[in-house]
Amino acid sequence: MNFDPLLNRLDKNRRQLGKWARREGVEAWRLYDRDMPEFPLAIDCYGDALHVQVFERRRPLEPEQAEALRQALLEHFDLQPMQLAIKHRRRQRGAAQYEKLAASAPSFKVNEGGYRFEVNLHRYLDTGLFPDHRQTRRMVEETAKGKRVLNLFAYTGSFTVYAAGGGAHRTVTVDMSRTYQAWSRRNLEHNGLDDPSCHQFIQADVMGFLERMRQARARFDLIVLDPPSFSNSKRMQQTFDVQRDQLPLLRNSLDLLAPGGELIFSNNRRDFRLEPRVNDWAEVEEITEQTVPRDFARYRAHRCWRMRHPG
Repeated sequence: MNFDPLLNRLDKNRRQLGKWARREGVEAWRLYDRDMPEFPLAIDCYGDALHVQVFERRRPLEPEQAEALRQALLEHFDLQPMQLAIKHRRRQRGAAQYEKLAASAPSFKVNEGGYRFEVNLHRYLDTGLFPDHRQTRRMVEETAKGKRVLNLFAYTGSFTVYAAGGGAHRTVTVDMSRTYQAWSRRNLEHNGLDDPSCHQFIQADVMGFLERMRQARARFDLIVLDPPSFSNSKRMQQTFDVQRDQLPLLRNSLDLLAPGGELIFSNNRRDFRLEPRVNDWAEVEEITEQTVPRDFARYRAHRCWRMRHPG
């Protein structure tokens, strides 16, 4: 398989987008996003390293082709083996969503928006930082000052870091993974923001947590809700599907908003449809065009809405 056309496109994209990334102080960004149908890949830069995702449903790579791709990228970009990760995107079910891929792979840090985030290209399917939500995180930073912020399905806490950096009065970070909660704490530490009197971490199933907080009449000024498309973790009482479960998820989240509060809701399910009933509960505005950054313009990686408390 001839990878020269791909390598030429990568060089072209790096010349164009690399200048922009350096100017913006961004070290995690998308270099290539299925630009050519014969190469159905998404390639992200994390500092000097490359993270490659192969979309197998379109054009599966045979093992020998995957190895040829690896060698081509290593040689072309003069990378060490640990600076390149190639992963095959398949439909993940059960434990496969969370299992470690390479337990001993080292983590490193990348800069974004004046903050430092820990990433690992080899250990899990995802890296620890989703570059497509860079603009959304900036929105959180700009609006967090003095507010009580709730970060749901928090993953590694990047929204919490931006909220804390923006001067949030208090943050509550909720995720059911012990591993990711520890990662979130480290991200705050990397940025000198780890004040336990201001920042609380709760390991819990989000759906159950929301019900408990609703009964306790807890209130937050800003809620970030970025759920997975699907989950059937053994820690959950039942499976989660963002399309199927959006109404109870959004209803219970909106119930926690203080008067004048704001909920930022996003997900990356490509065929997601927001139920019209949500408009009866809040002032709803889709802000996807504002949250998708330049390097993700080719394939919109998520959709995003701002929902404001009618009070």
